[in-house]
Amino acid sequence: MSSAEATAGEDVNTSCVFCRIAAGDLPADVLARTEHCVAFRDLSPQAPVHVLVVPVRHVENAGTVELDDAEVLAQMIVMAREVARSQGIADTGYRLVFNVGDDANNTVPHLHLHVIGGRRLGWPPG
Repeated sequence: MSSAEATAGEDVNTSCVFCRIAAGDLPADVLARTEHCVAFRDLSPQAPVHVLVVPVRHVENAGTVELDDAEVLAQMIVMAREVARSQGIADTGYRLVFNVGDDANNTVPHLHLHVIGGRRLGWPPG
């Protein structure tokens, strides 16, 4: 079952902090918003620019994404690019990261794309 089917009729999971931010029920430093995605500053930034891009519709994480979710993923990446431009890091470089599971330190079970930049980033990232 795709995440779209799993959440049919349930756009907001009221126990999910990112659903509540996307719905406007919790405050956040929102940088961009469309009908399908929201970008806001991370509360624990790991670089000078650290923004999260989340779908408005609840999707658990990148490990649960199905082909039906392709459009929302494309929208998230386009929004991430727009955030990078607006934050002045598009030309110098930035990192896009999806974390999945406990070992990756995925602390909020709602699909989110980290946009990280504003300084030279090391590799490997772990």
